[in-house]
Amino acid sequence: MASKIMNLLASGAFVVASILATTAPAGAFDDAQKKEIGDIVRQYLVDNPEVLLEAQEALQAKREQATAAKASTGIEKNKQALFSDASDLVMGNPKGDVTIVEFFDYNCTYCKHAIKDMSALIKSDPNVRFVLKEFPILGQDSIEAHKIALAFRAIAPEKYGQYHMALLGGTNHANKETALKVAESLGVTKAQIEKQVAANAGEQSVKSSYQLADALGINGTPAYIIGNDLTPGAAGLDVLTQKVANMRACGKAAC
Repeated sequence: MASKIMNLLASGAFVVASILATTAPAGAFDDAQKKEIGDIVRQYLVDNPEVLLEAQEALQAKREQATAAKASTGIEKNKQALFSDASDLVMGNPKGDVTIVEFFDYNCTYCKHAIKDMSALIKSDPNVRFVLKEFPILGQDSIEAHKIALAFRAIAPEKYGQYHMALLGGTNHANKETALKVAESLGVTKAQIEKQVAANAGEQSVKSSYQLADALGINGTPAYIIGNDLTPGAAGLDVLTQKVANMRACGKAAC
């Protein structure tokens, strides 16, 4: 029996042998045979550790495929909320032929770097439309900054883009205090903000962002949606530019 199993392993059928050992009926092997199989499998892995790396890579690829499939399905089901929610900030060309949706947190370090990518892309491509979704997930300070931002938009919507660039693009940690300072620098008083924050108590836009993120499998920031494609993390200007070009060439983020 041992020689048969060794032949299987030697011929590249290790996985089949492992499945047989773990899925065969309980009475198929006695204790000695089970130990022998275990010893052979262990020795094979010791002698061929690259198999573990291959298995890990295969598992990672499988997880990435599942994540991409969930995101694609979620995007298809939530297009209106993702691309056309009137409560979202739109940068660039409001009628652009390609839309990039970005989920961000005011305290996300990578988002602070990514804002430069957005600015550069908008400057170089006049037909890109950026939809920005506030997604405060980095603690209470982020939530407080979001509340101030939301109040500022209600009071001075024409300056909301400036507010966003100043707060997210700044070097300070975003919280209630720093968010208020940005508002005041743009002509909106603390009293106005606090009154509007109270009025916004039942506002639903951030809840919508949480629900969309859950539907798409987003658990970090930044995260980009282009077509039916989810790109997690700070992808960088080159990647975003290529995905925009792909959308124009074939209607997909990856042709």
